[in-house]
Amino acid sequence: MSGNKERTFIAVKPDGVQRGLVGEIITRFERKGFKLVGMKHLHAPETLLKQHYIDLKDKPFYPGLVKYMSSGPVVAMVWEGLGIVKTGRVMLGETNPADSKPGTIRGDFCIQVGRNIIHGSDSVESAQKEINLWFKPEELVCYESCQKNWVYE
Repeated sequence: MSGNKERTFIAVKPDGVQRGLVGEIITRFERKGFKLVGMKHLHAPETLLKQHYIDLKDKPFYPGLVKYMSSGPVVAMVWEGLGIVKTGRVMLGETNPADSKPGTIRGDFCIQVGRNIIHGSDSVESAQKEINLWFKPEELVCYESCQKNWVYE
């Protein structure tokens, strides 16, 4: 999707859910002006997680990552807006929280890579793949936000 219809996949990981940070994360994306078009709270099955992280399957941390991600509930979301993939990644901060700036989600709430509370798509292509993996088309809501003209020129 182009323009302000670009979409990204954001998932609050089990540590973020357990720490009660879901609302804070949603608030940050909403305050920025992005539109939530899909959300589900689930205990992700291992098969889904293995597919989601398939590009990391040869990394030594892959088995631990899948095990960790299946250890508790996650909140999977689809956000929409102009440049959401790139801006979303900036909002998240670096994968390693020690490298994340204050004001980013990871910079404000994380200490270690293995507990970095959130996942965000790293490209428009991976966003589309991840959205299709986690959501059926009918689970995504298309609507015009009443704040659109206050966010976009």
